[in-house]
Formats: sequence, structure tokens, C-alpha cells
Amino acid sequence: MDAKRILNYLRQIMANNTREWFHANHKEYEAVRAEWEHGVQQALQRIISFDPTVATQTVKDCTYRFNRDTRFSSDKSPYKNHFGAYINAKGKKALRGGYYIHMEPDACLLAVGNYWLPTNILTACRNELMANEEQWLHCVDNPAFKSLFGDDGNASWDSAQGFGLTKLKTCPSGFPRDYAYVNFLRQKDYCAWHRVSNDFFEGDAWLDAMEHIFRTAKPMMDFMNAVIDDYE
Repeated sequence: MDAKRILNYLRQIMANNTREWFHANHKEYEAVRAEWEHGVQQALQRIISFDPTVATQTVKDCTYRFNRDTRFSSDKSPYKNHFGAYINAKGKKALRGGYYIHMEPDACLLAVGNYWLPTNILTACRNELMANEEQWLHCVDNPAFKSLFGDDGNASWDSAQGFGLTKLKTCPSGFPRDYAYVNFLRQKDYCAWHRVSNDFFEGDAWLDAMEHIFRTAKPMMDFMNAVIDDYE
């Protein structure tokens, strides 16, 4: 995958986010889109090798339109400034966790898990966590997981790494406030992310690094997916 070409194009669209510029440079968009989809195909095949549940997915299933939906946004820029792919056994809109790949100048990242859960499913996940505490800690309270996703309960999406995009300020209602691992109960999602450099995706070596990151977070995701799948 020609990451330099893709990121160069994204920098240009960030500086010239108009329909006129986009159409005048449409051939370059088609070229970088093809490069991106080639990379997603490589990623998909690699992920299938250790998670066969996603084998039914195609590149089209995993990628997004480049046009922005501006109907409810004050930012009327017509195009995105990034490429993203979400590889999930049940599709991009599923509640269960999946694997996310994001290319954006100075903001590339990989993420694993779910990004939003209804209250009833989130409550079930919290109960499962408490009922199988030892298994859960084996997934997330280990050096490999912490080295990639950190151990900072206050990490935000802008942080270099983190676990849990949104969190309650206190223990959720109905759960013991003195629970030893209340920080996990406070999470409103179980998403783990790790930001990478602009040159991370260059060539093919990134597939090994991606696999390492995704494999490290997979036990956590599998733990929660076992609960979520009962509701989908």
C-alpha cells in the first residue's frame, strides 16, 4: 500500500475541501482509493487468519463513503480527511466489537472493540465482568495489553493510546461503589486504541505490527462479544 501517496492526497483535500477541487483531481482520488482498498484487502486476509468469523466480509463491507454527511453538522466540508475501515463479522453497524483501521495525516490509528452499547447490553457486560473477574483481568490487566493501550483511566480519543472512549464520572447505578475494579464498570464502551506514525502503513511490514496489536486486544473483545452476541 502506498501510504505516502494516500496521506499526501488527504493533506491536499484538507487544504482544498471543495467539490471543484475534488472533481478536478478525481483521477488521483481513484488511484489513492484503489491503494487504500488494496491495503484493506491485505488487512482483511491477515485478520481472517486468526479470526475466521470475519471471513464473510468484503472490502466493500468494511469501507466507508468518502463524502461527509453534512445534514446535521455546522461543518459543511463535503469530503472526509481520512480513510477508515471497520472489519466486523456482522457488518459496520453491528453492536459487537470489531477491528478499525484509520489513515489520517498525523492521526493514524488502530482500534479494537465496540464503540457504543445500549444501556441494557452495557449492564449485561458489566455483570459478566464481575462474574468472571479473573478471566477479564487476564484479558486486560497484563503487560502486553497495557503496553499498547495504556493504564490511564482518563485517556481520551486524542491520547496516543487508551481503553474506553467514554466513561461515567462515578460507579454506574446498581453496582458496588467499592468494587476493586470499578474503573472497568465506569466504561461506556470497550474500545482499545493505539495511534501509529504516518509511515506505519508504508509497504507490507505494517501487517505484522497490525496483527500484533489486534491479537493483543482480541481476548478483551471476545469476552464482551460473547455477551453482545446474545442480543444481536
